[in-house]
Amino acid sequence: MMHLEEIENSLIDDRFKGIPLGVKPFELRHIGQQGWNVLAEDLPLPLAVLKTSALEHNRDWMRRFLQATGVHLYPHGKTTMSPQLFAKQLEDGARGISLATVHQLAIARRFGVRRVLLANQLIIPSAIDSVARLLQQDDDFELVCLVDSAESVRRLSDAARRSHLRRPIEVLLEVGVASGRCGVRDMRSALAVARTIAQNGSRLQLRGVEGFEGTIACTSTEETEVVIGKYLRLLCEVATRCCEEGLLDKTSMLLSAGGSAFFDMVVQAGEQNFLTPRPEVILRSGCYLTHDSIFYQKLHERMLSRCELADKLGPGLQAALEVWACVQSRPEPTRAVLNFGKRDCSYDIHLPLLTQWFRRGDQSVPLAIPANHRIASLNDQHAIVDLPPDSPLQVGDLVAAGISHPCTTFDKWQLIPLVDDAYSVTGGIRTFF
Repeated sequence: MMHLEEIENSLIDDRFKGIPLGVKPFELRHIGQQGWNVLAEDLPLPLAVLKTSALEHNRDWMRRFLQATGVHLYPHGKTTMSPQLFAKQLEDGARGISLATVHQLAIARRFGVRRVLLANQLIIPSAIDSVARLLQQDDDFELVCLVDSAESVRRLSDAARRSHLRRPIEVLLEVGVASGRCGVRDMRSALAVARTIAQNGSRLQLRGVEGFEGTIACTSTEETEVVIGKYLRLLCEVATRCCEEGLLDKTSMLLSAGGSAFFDMVVQAGEQNFLTPRPEVILRSGCYLTHDSIFYQKLHERMLSRCELADKLGPGLQAALEVWACVQSRPEPTRAVLNFGKRDCSYDIHLPLLTQWFRRGDQSVPLAIPANHRIASLNDQHAIVDLPPDSPLQVGDLVAAGISHPCTTFDKWQLIPLVDDAYSVTGGIRTFF
């Protein structure tokens, strides 16, 4: 069970971006009692919000996907770094949380995460020693991390020896792709590392094979899917060879891949490429919970078209994360300036997508923004919008933007309000980047 009291009891005041100037400090658990509404302009802009209805829809969609496929989920915590959202994911059936750094591991452990897949290499001795101490101090804490070289194996083994661990450090053999990130590149290298793990059998235990297909990008989506299919087959072949050599126990084998875009292909690979018993397939999708409006939305639509099972689950994932701003200036007939920028939203893959606008006093609900309104560029605190001369937008109007790649929007906000469909604030989540 997660321990969220420290977060819910934390004091909120105007040191947090998005909180009104001069507000009397209050506990986060009471944010929904402040009577704030985004459209009533009760909160300063810019403001990132999470729509509760979309969050709940996405939670339900992933629950049903996991039930239909029989795979497990360790959602990547780096997406949100919000223990409150981790708790919802674990409540929905996630077996544990994936993380990338020792700092992220410390946050997850502080608030009660019991199972962690550290989807990265542990190299620095001080970091390895701190993880070894956690394993030594808490027999109920479960951790599996990655290795891809004899040197990374040696460093983990040395830490286990220094710490006098009573149990071996569990590892996954990371398999990569040419010109990609970490991971062995071929069968020969994979088996060499696996054999080195076996030589350190009292200190390390090989639990399975890991990879990440999300860095594979070709000139077309179709070509990308073909290359990903070949890569996933290599993962399965490495696992099979390790089992055949007795380096890996096939009765408790883990196969982990599956970011937020191609996780259906990982499920398919696990079904098609293994002898019985079927391995425990672990997906690491992190962005599914909040989704986005551009990058993952397009990839998700593609997934629904190629995966009949996912398509049968009904309406797909919805964008829950929005950034609201106001029109600060209309300096030219075909230009508007909004008061949010790189400090407030992601821009590493695509610029934000304008979705809605609202004028207090004239409208009861936000209206869709025509497609001929687009963000042309972002400054630190400003968004430059190209629009037609007859655009209805005026100075002071509120504008909502959907984002692309939620990971790099969450890290810009320590506090994000939860809102209902009328944009009344009902709660809030803290992030710890």
